[in-house]
Amino acid sequence: METLGLGLGFGLLSALIYTYYLCIRSIYRKNGGVGRQPPISVKEEAGAAALLVTAHPDDECMFFAPALLWLTGRRLSVHLLCLSTELFQTIQNCSGTQSSLQSLSSDMYRYITSECFFLSLSTDGDGGTQDIDCQVLTFDRDGVSGHANHIAVYYAVRKLYSKKKLPNECQILVLQSVNILRKYISILDLPISWMKPHHVMYVLDSWGYQQAKNAMYCHQSQLQWFRHLYLYFSRYMFINTFHLMSR
Repeated sequence: METLGLGLGFGLLSALIYTYYLCIRSIYRKNGGVGRQPPISVKEEAGAAALLVTAHPDDECMFFAPALLWLTGRRLSVHLLCLSTELFQTIQNCSGTQSSLQSLSSDMYRYITSECFFLSLSTDGDGGTQDIDCQVLTFDRDGVSGHANHIAVYYAVRKLYSKKKLPNECQILVLQSVNILRKYISILDLPISWMKPHHVMYVLDSWGYQQAKNAMYCHQSQLQWFRHLYLYFSRYMFINTFHLMSR
């Protein structure tokens, strides 16, 4: 009886694992490298733009690569606003972040340092806001890793949004933070991400994942041993899920 019980248990476990594998395979085939259609009106036309607001020079590839590769694939004008003094030094030296962004997409980025994206693209002559096709991507209130700088970026963007300082048609997408178990099970998190509430989801295929890794390799000063593990085990290298920010 004990042997029969172990056999049944092993069979059930195998069936569950295989079912989970089929689920991952199905979702990946339908969405790998494509992403679920964003709930926004950004079109592939002149003037359509997206802004990524980050806290550190390597955030764009560590956390946002699936979304950025999808957006650049749509030929949108993608801008990076990194709230770090290190970014200015990096750009001045033409390395690090610049090389990383080129790995993600060679010609779709404009760097924003001292000038303000919101003012340069979204204000009219009277100081008011225009209607412009754009979206802003940033961290949510938990900052993915709980990093204080990530969280501060979220609250800075939220303050602008709540005070209606952003373009009228601009929508804010915040990157969903997950618990530490889900964060480090890589592509195995795909069915969970699919079932959990979200407004938009991006999934990288193997080619896009390689681009994201190449982008991270450009940040040589950040590549400590645990970052190499991150590249293989973090779900953010494959999956981005976003919520819309509400006022």
